Amino acid sequence: MLLDMRRAKRCGARTRSGKPCQSPAMANGRCRMHGGPSPGAPKGNRNAFKHGRCSAEAIRRRADFAELIRASRKLLSITHER
Repeated sequence: MLLDMRRAKRCGARTRSGKPCQSPAMANGRCRMHGGPSPGAPKGNRNAFKHGRCSAEAIRRRADFAELIRASRKLLSITHER
């Protein structure tokens, strides 16, 4: 098997030093580092993942908390004045 790897066609992509890559090529003519098969797009639509931050329920809950905080501050200021 080692002998077969030595006889394999070489990649031929240029390295940073300008010399050709010496890794064995695949069927597309490049090695696994210079043109291997792409895993492709991610499975499913991950960009459509919903976090729920902008749902009607979440907005209503934040508004209720804000109202509760305003009422608490008003009550605290009234009791603090006395």
